[in-house]
This record gives sequence, C-alpha cells and structure tokens, in this order.
Amino acid sequence: MSLGAMGMSGMYGPADRSESVATIHAALDAGVNLIDTGDFYGMGHNELLIAEALRGRPREDYMLSVKFGGQRGPEGAVLGYDASPPAVKTALAYSLTRLGVDHVDVYRPARLDPKVPIEETVGAIAELVQAGYVRHIGLSEVGAETIGRAAATHAICDVQIEYSLISRGPEPQILPRCRELGIAITAYGVLSRGLISGALQRRARARAQRLPRARAALQRRAP
Repeated sequence: MSLGAMGMSGMYGPADRSESVATIHAALDAGVNLIDTGDFYGMGHNELLIAEALRGRPREDYMLSVKFGGQRGPEGAVLGYDASPPAVKTALAYSLTRLGVDHVDVYRPARLDPKVPIEETVGAIAELVQAGYVRHIGLSEVGAETIGRAAATHAICDVQIEYSLISRGPEPQILPRCRELGIAITAYGVLSRGLISGALQRRARARAQRLPRARAALQRRAP
C-alpha cells in the first residue's frame, strides 16, 4: 500500500503540517510502507515534511517513490519539464539531501520530456541504480510505446497513472503493454478525486436535510 503526499504541500489547497505528519505516522503504523512524493511538490516542501515525519524510523521500515522533472517558478507557475541526464542527477542529489536518506527506492520522471528521448532519461537513472542511489526505475503518465522503449533500456518496476472506474484510459493499450512486460501499475485517483467515494452523496443528503429546516425558519420569520 502507498500513501501519496502531494496534498500535504498545498497542491490541493491549504494543508496543516502537524496533521500531515500525523497522517504519515498513522499510515506507517497501519502497514503502509511506500510514500510517494515529487521534488516539485511545494518546491521541496513535501520532501522536507516527509523527512520530518520519518525521523527516527528505521530506513528498512519504509520505501520512497520520488518523481522529478517538473519545473516551477517562484510563484508556483509550471514552466515545463526537464528530464535530461544532468537534470536527473542534479534533482536526485537535492532530493536525497531534503529527504535525509542515502537512496530512494523508486525514481521516476513525472512526465515525458518531449525534448529528451526516454532512453536517455532512463539511461541516466540506470547509472544512479548502478551507483546505489536508486533501487528501481518507474515511469509516470506515459503511453504504451514509451513504456516499451524504456523497458528495452532498463527494467521498469511500475507505471504511475490515473486509473479508476471512471478514468479508464489505460485499459486499451497501457495495461496490456505492462502485463506483457511484467510491469506493475500504481494507480492514483482511484476514487476519481472523491467523485465515487460517497462524499458527494453525503454532502447532498446533508444539504437536503438542512433545506426543510431553512424553509421552516424563513416561514416563521415571514410577516
């Protein structure tokens, strides 16, 4: 089981630091052993938060999956992606420092960099695997052809992609290709960002229950 930490760094609105740390602790205590982050989540804030939450925990008790390549300006604007070999290695150096670890378990480009062949990106990560700084190589939000080219360069452990009962885009091509190559799928948005979680129905029922009371109050105040 994995815990995605993106929402803990303001990516979906304000987040409470102490509550975020407590969430990570509760997840680990419940048996979750993989934490997913990105070096551009909060411009490094997310990795520093995770490092704080993991302080004192044995390294063998958890795994870290890190996405890289997202370029952002000081105001948070998305500037593009850089998955060139020098950027790959530089980004990892910063991530290792912020996380306070000597290796990450899965390292993956956040998106396909249209300026850099995937073979070059994966090849650069493969050098980090050989050096012991990365355990496994993953991919994120790429198509079936790219998955095949990446897997021909180095073993790929998983592909991270949105997949749910509503978002079924991976089914025609991506899932068959991953099945063929023995690559796992790490799905996010499995509840369609709350759409199929029941939360909307609960809020709708709550509004429906409040409506008669509001009408009655208005009628009592009416002359």
